[in-house]
Amino acid sequence: MLADVAREAGVDPSTASRVLRGTVARVSPETRKRIEEAAQRLAYHANATARALRLARTEAIGMVVPQLDNPVFSTTIGGAQRAAEEAGYALLIVHQEPGASTADLARRLDASRRVDGWLIAAADEDAALRDALATLAVPYVVLNRQMQGVPFCAALDNAAAARMAVEHLLSLGHRRIGHLAGRLQGYNGMGRLLGYQQALQAAGLATHPELVAEAGYTVGGGAEGMRRLLPARPTAIFAATLVAAAGALRSLHEAGWGVPHDISLIAMHDGPVAELVHPPLTTVRMPTSRMGQVATEALIALIEGRGAERPAILAPEGLILRASTAPWTGND
Repeated sequence: MLADVAREAGVDPSTASRVLRGTVARVSPETRKRIEEAAQRLAYHANATARALRLARTEAIGMVVPQLDNPVFSTTIGGAQRAAEEAGYALLIVHQEPGASTADLARRLDASRRVDGWLIAAADEDAALRDALATLAVPYVVLNRQMQGVPFCAALDNAAAARMAVEHLLSLGHRRIGHLAGRLQGYNGMGRLLGYQQALQAAGLATHPELVAEAGYTVGGGAEGMRRLLPARPTAIFAATLVAAAGALRSLHEAGWGVPHDISLIAMHDGPVAELVHPPLTTVRMPTSRMGQVATEALIALIEGRGAERPAILAPEGLILRASTAPWTGND
């Protein structure tokens, strides 16, 4: 029994429980070792099912994501998974199919009582998502955006990342810079457009509507958006996401534009795709794994009734320079 392990190690049963469940506990390495050795001597194994029943919890959290093949969400899931495991929770992934609403998912999944809380990285508009959140019977944290009236949101500093990307292009001598935007009515898309505009204005350059095309967050959207920008003759492009940038490369190759000889291309977010395309893409690396981690830590604190720190807006981690950007040597 747990009480025997605690007695053997000379600690309180609650301390022994937290250490053996893998929950972060403020104990010295010596105390932790003493507890683990006592459990080994007594052949103690935690009964997770009994504990969950006793606490009226499942010790699982759910995570709703709109795309499984997007590097943003795959790395966010990785960060959430590690944080959940460290606290002794399982992480269940729910894919929001195109056209599905979070409200429908919430009603169906929350009724099953399979999780103690939700991480929500949904594609809904703010108003629809706020209505869905109001139906949840368990704690939640919203990922990848901030929402008015929702205190626990973990998001990225999109404007700062966009400024970093455009400032890099400006430093290379580019002045006619296009933007493959995300959803212009969404939190992330608006933030990236704002940063793009701020960088141009700080350099004394006007913004031109014909140099902005809404591309969304898919390869097809990036390819189509790039085709719409070509007649405006940009010398460089800032793509709001790595996936859209890969689509833009396809259109540029089809049109016979050389990258970076004729046009430079930089994308927000980094991942293996950036090194697999030709040429490899210069990117702004974002702390997506950290976003998943801090959101999960906040959610578990809410579930367990502890004081949860509100996740911060996370700053970009820096430029990853590759072969898709180069100095502009022509005439704008």
